[in-house]
Amino acid sequence: MNIGEKNVGTIDRALRIIVGIAFLAGVWMNMVAAPLSYLVALVGIIALVTGAIGTCPAYSLMGISTVGTK
Repeated sequence: MNIGEKNVGTIDRALRIIVGIAFLAGVWMNMVAAPLSYLVALVGIIALVTGAIGTCPAYSLMGISTVGTK
């Protein structure tokens, strides 16, 4: 599996986008304390971006793919 290759399936992408938006909304609404808010925001951004583009570098390194075979 090559880095940059689509390896995040439809359900996985939807969950990542939902979690990313939820984490960023929590930070935006000040529901997370200051030191932890940076980590929560970073995780939210990573989840949102990997869900949007359909590629996860960590999945590529581990050889995981949630994309169904055709």
